[in-house]
Amino acid sequence: MRYSGFKVFTEGLFGNKGWQPAWREPQPKSEYDVVIIGGGGHGLATAYYLAKNHGITNVAVLEKGYLGGGNVGRNTTIVRANYFLPGNSEFYSHSLKLWEKLEAELNYNVMHSQRGQIVLFHSDGQRDAAVRRGNSIANQGDDAELLSRDQLKRMVPYLDYEQTRFPIYGGLIQRRAGTARHDAVAWGYARGADARGVDLIQNCEVTGIDIENGHVRGVQTTRGPIRAKKVAMVAAGRSGQVAAMAGMRLPIESHVLQAFVTEGLKPVIDSVISFGMGHFYISQSDKGGLVFGGDLDFYASYASRGNLPMLEHVMEAGMTLMPMIGKAKILRGWGGIMDMTPDGSPIIDKTHIEGLYIDAGWNYGGFKATPASGWCMAHLMATDQPHEVARRFRLDRFRTGHLLDEEGTGSQHNLH
Repeated sequence: MRYSGFKVFTEGLFGNKGWQPAWREPQPKSEYDVVIIGGGGHGLATAYYLAKNHGITNVAVLEKGYLGGGNVGRNTTIVRANYFLPGNSEFYSHSLKLWEKLEAELNYNVMHSQRGQIVLFHSDGQRDAAVRRGNSIANQGDDAELLSRDQLKRMVPYLDYEQTRFPIYGGLIQRRAGTARHDAVAWGYARGADARGVDLIQNCEVTGIDIENGHVRGVQTTRGPIRAKKVAMVAAGRSGQVAAMAGMRLPIESHVLQAFVTEGLKPVIDSVISFGMGHFYISQSDKGGLVFGGDLDFYASYASRGNLPMLEHVMEAGMTLMPMIGKAKILRGWGGIMDMTPDGSPIIDKTHIEGLYIDAGWNYGGFKATPASGWCMAHLMATDQPHEVARRFRLDRFRTGHLLDEEGTGSQHNLH
């Protein structure tokens, strides 16, 4: 069934009785060419591009809950390509280009809104760093523009420009950046993968990975064993636990990242704004809620909830930046599980076990990377060669020292 404005109109006239399920509910087969562990955005995108780009359709995506109910539904929806280091820069550039065509390709409204992102700077040193980053982004072929304090005041007059502790000197804007609806991205990829013959198996938890003589043979699940020639571990914050089933210890820590949304308000924030003197970012959803987040909770955890001290810390940063939000009522808060690597950059690679692949370690960058992650992981699994834009996301870089420390904060997981 193809979605369109006309279809919405006609269904409204006849009681919305003609809608069909967006995907099938198949029973798992005993064997597949490819099994993907994890039915989030990255896993579903991998399945979609395996089918679309490489013609590999005998694929199962195994999700222990429901599609869109994991980390992909627990983020703050920012899409951008303003990375600095070679390796990250071209990857996220590729991802943004895929985002710009995604709705037309999937025939699904993922609510992608290129409203721009402004990263503020608050000192001469931060201004110099913003100039350097902006030049790097432009050299990659993406857009970046430096804003003076006066230009910024005309664009976002509601920031606190009079504070003396964190004076606002200006900002770096990427106008093609913006937001999208997190779970809709998963559902769009799910619908596209299903239409190409991929089996999406919900409520199917993987409990073991079968390995014989250094080769993967399949997986054990709560719905029975499934044999497979190739297996992909795409489990986000649970990557360490899934890899342990294959006898692997990943260079990953899982941390809680909280996010919050307020009651619906009239439109006031028409871009994404990131605080330069604290980890705080905010945008406004299409329903009017202010969506914002900040730092990790700074302790390893698999709990999808946060703690009150970090809630207070994030609120303090928000009030410092824009006191006008002080009277807004918090509607809800939640926690996502971030799989943090020692250098803050992801992993897309083969493992030492033949036929076993890994896509993990996305830190704060997982949502915006969804299209390119799926594209590159599918390329790797189909060809056994890394895609050009993801060739530096090797698992062994933590042993060889070829790190991608985007933020320059060293090897401490939680600082990324």
